[in-house]
Amino acid sequence: MATEWLVRMGSMLLFYVSYLLCVCLGVLCLVFVSYWNSTWRGGFAWDGTARQFNWHPVLMVTGLVVLYGNAAVLYRVPLTWGQNKLPWKLLHASLLFLALILSILGLCAVFGFHNANGVPNLYSLHSWLGIVTTALFTAQWALGLAAFLLPCSPVALRGLLKPVHVWMGGAIFILSMASCISGINEKLFFVLNGNTNGTRPYSDLPAEAVFANSLGVLIIAFGLVVLQILSNKRWQRPEPGCEEETSRPLLDEDS
Repeated sequence: MATEWLVRMGSMLLFYVSYLLCVCLGVLCLVFVSYWNSTWRGGFAWDGTARQFNWHPVLMVTGLVVLYGNAAVLYRVPLTWGQNKLPWKLLHASLLFLALILSILGLCAVFGFHNANGVPNLYSLHSWLGIVTTALFTAQWALGLAAFLLPCSPVALRGLLKPVHVWMGGAIFILSMASCISGINEKLFFVLNGNTNGTRPYSDLPAEAVFANSLGVLIIAFGLVVLQILSNKRWQRPEPGCEEETSRPLLDEDS
């Protein structure tokens, strides 16, 4: 019994270390993407100029990566175990909804900039990844709302969709990281050309390139910690029984 208790305490301690690392890396991602665009890219506006475009990476990293990742690991926090699951499901859905709104605003920023300056839309691999990720995210959130938040959702449908919902959540998060990483690289190739804007070329690795590449590394590190938390079965929220998940609609939960 003592050995089992020690193993449990060690697992919980390791979780909180991982969770603290997740939070710190997420904050660093926000600081880096905001500092990059405010310092090297000229700041922010909503006027059709490059300063409008600068909202795009900030909103996408904030929504699709940091908020999304934190919403995904919410159920793993041991302090939420043994409590009424309804508030945590509502918080999970709310965080994801905020992430979705920010990602849509990020798309509006880049499309508005492109249209105002005669730049073609949706021609690069980065743009394809971004659109597919946002579309899947929208469908995932709407389907999750219908299946797990509405009391009228059929029991069989909820049981069928739960593993798909979990798998799609991880897939969308991986796509989100790929979209952000490819976007950082694409932006650096565009602005650090060494020809038209007086900057040193990307291949010379100027200070902006080092900083933005570091942002990409932080995003990858944050994503790996999130995926490690999600993949550890010891950190899955213990359920009192399958009845809570498959036989009662969310809004009827009382335990």
